[in-house]
Amino acid sequence: MGISGRIARLFLTSQMTPLIALIAFLLGLFAVLVTPREEEPQINVTMANVFIPFPGASAKDVENLVATPAEQVLSQISGVEHIYSVSRPGMAILTLQYKVGEDRIQALVRLYDTVQSRRDWVSPNLGVLDPIIKPVGIDDVPIVALTLWTEDPARGEYELEQIAHAAEIELKRIQGTREVTTIGGPRHVVRVLIDAERLKSYQVSAQDIRDALQVSNASQPSGKLVNNNQEILVQTGTFLSSAADVQQLVVGVQDGRPVFMSDVAQVIDGPDQPGRYVWLGAGPAAKHQGISQQGEFPAVTLAISKKPGENA
Repeated sequence: MGISGRIARLFLTSQMTPLIALIAFLLGLFAVLVTPREEEPQINVTMANVFIPFPGASAKDVENLVATPAEQVLSQISGVEHIYSVSRPGMAILTLQYKVGEDRIQALVRLYDTVQSRRDWVSPNLGVLDPIIKPVGIDDVPIVALTLWTEDPARGEYELEQIAHAAEIELKRIQGTREVTTIGGPRHVVRVLIDAERLKSYQVSAQDIRDALQVSNASQPSGKLVNNNQEILVQTGTFLSSAADVQQLVVGVQDGRPVFMSDVAQVIDGPDQPGRYVWLGAGPAAKHQGISQQGEFPAVTLAISKKPGENA
């Protein structure tokens, strides 16, 4: 009998074997209870997007004059594993991916230092604007997505978006919640539809309407008044808050009478033209989930991300 057989015979006849097995079981149970468990462990996967505006330039010029030189400069940063770039008219977008485990703060500091200290990589006379750096991390990825939809044909994305924005406020109060965003649905805007014939008849230009909107939608401090040992701050101007405010704007004067916005344009308070859509599709199996109808229904999605260090 070999050494393994003798050891096995010893444990088969020893009174210590049950005690050792019990101790091993208790140690394993203790390890299960005290070992931290997390669905999404904190892994340093640091990324950053660098937006470099180049107004008026074509995609080819952006690539040759901005994106390619910027790649060469940013590739010198230590810890960078990959650099991707996208060139489009008027904008270069560079994405930097650091090696796994790189310290996020130190990586971003090196990126900012490189961008600010190597500004001479492009001629200042080209018209390239200041770069915009937007860090991206693993915690920017949503951990929960909630989709709101309706079968009511009288309601659509606009009404669902209003409900989603109201839900955002409540969801952000949950401890550990970082960002709650609504995907889909048109924004609430006040649109000004100019009537060219009325503009001509009132001798008002489109630039006059633009100037009136910019000047009227502003507010700034104008000083202070001191009286009877009291200081009163003076604020001039107010922001436009409704379609009625826009309609009452004075855009010009004709024959000594003011020309209002409502005289030359139609002001509409409501949804904007949607830039993206969210739909919920229901097939034959949808009836098992309580959906009575089949087809595609308008929807919006709430994307929720968590704060760093929080357990999902």
